[in-house]
Amino acid sequence: MIPSGAEILSAMGSVEVHTTSKRGASPEEVAQRCVDKIVSVSDNANPLIQQQARAFKENIHKVVEFYVRQGIEGYKTDLYNEALKAGDDSLAKIIRRL
Repeated sequence: MIPSGAEILSAMGSVEVHTTSKRGASPEEVAQRCVDKIVSVSDNANPLIQQQARAFKENIHKVVEFYVRQGIEGYKTDLYNEALKAGDDSLAKIIRRL
């Protein structure tokens, strides 16, 4: 078994594996993985630059998380509408409560 967050080196570069137990990845987790790929902060950089980069990374995380949540809500709306269209009102109610 590969531990959560394990990094594997392959011929094509590094691969990260993130796992959860009995749930999907949260919007926060998805946003963090995204931001970690977009923004990196060098340990060798000037401390002021590091501080600015970390502040920028935090702001980017908030933006990415917001849009991940928007995407989830849009998808739930699509599922709800498809359930209604199929005549499954009870399923639509369950989806709406998610």
